[in-house]
This record gives sequence, structure tokens and C-alpha cells, in this order.
Amino acid sequence: MNSKRRRITAFGSSRITPDEPIFRDVQQLSSRLAGAGWDGLTGGHQGMMAAFSQGIRQGGGHVRGITLERFPTPPDNTLSEEIRAKDFFERMQVMIEAADAYLVLPGGLGTLAELAMSWDLLAINVLEPRPLILYGEMWKKIHDQLHNSLVMSVDHGFELMTICESHDEVLSALNHASS
Repeated sequence: MNSKRRRITAFGSSRITPDEPIFRDVQQLSSRLAGAGWDGLTGGHQGMMAAFSQGIRQGGGHVRGITLERFPTPPDNTLSEEIRAKDFFERMQVMIEAADAYLVLPGGLGTLAELAMSWDLLAINVLEPRPLILYGEMWKKIHDQLHNSLVMSVDHGFELMTICESHDEVLSALNHASS
């Protein structure tokens, strides 16, 4: 039996605050992920990334932060370890390549860029197959709009994403992918 923990990269907004319900929800979700054997990988320590990191740590997992040299690290962060990247491209490369799965949380343009890069690399088989999970109600509308508007280079592109609106759906998608 392999005791190596799998690593899930979380992408999400840095602007979500701890008093917002989605912050607490992501904290609880990531705690459950850690309890199910997942360690975390994230791009920082604010917003959704902080919620994810706190939950992974609370669940007994390890969370690696790939942060940017240009921004200071807050002393109250909850990362288990930190790797400083020179720029956004290096940061994104590490976050994408080092993951066994992706969890795309509510976010903005940065999150959309991270989703697009991960999704494209999976679609054109640059990366080995792995779960690409979009969490939250915002993603259904975006997914539908993209499905109706994009000209895809591959026919199976939309089959690579799983949209989940509950913790159980996320855990089920991860279990299904690893079986």
C-alpha cells in the first residue's frame, strides 16, 4: 500500500475575507480533503488560498505555498512550507505540474487564467490525466458559456472538468478519479 499523500492544487481569489461564508466553507472542505489523504498546494496566503491552507492544516495535512518574491509573506500565514517564485509564470508552472488534482475555487481573472492553463495542458495531453474540479455555483454559468462559445482544439475538453457544489461531490470526484 502506498502511504504517499496526494497533492491537490487550489486556485482561487485572494480577495475573499474570513467573514464571508465561502471562506469558512472552503476551510471545512479542505479539512475534509486532508482527512481523506490529500496535501495542499496553493499560490499564497490570502483569501481562498488562506481558507484552503487553514483547512488542510486543521485536517492534519501539509500545505506548500508557491508565493511570489515580489510580495512579502505575512507572519500569520498557515503554510507548512513556502517556495518563493520569481514571477507568475514560474509560480503557475509549479502549481500545475506538482499537482495530482486541481480544485478551482471562486475567483477572478487570475483564477480563470490558472483554470485555462491547467485545462488546456490536460486537454492536449501535455499533462497526465488528473481531476479538474470546479467548486461553487459560479462555475456552472461560466462552463455553459464557454461550452457554447469556444472553438476547442479537442473534442473531449469539457469532459475533463467536474463541477461540484458540495463537499461530498468533491470527495466523490476525487475518489472516482483515483479508482
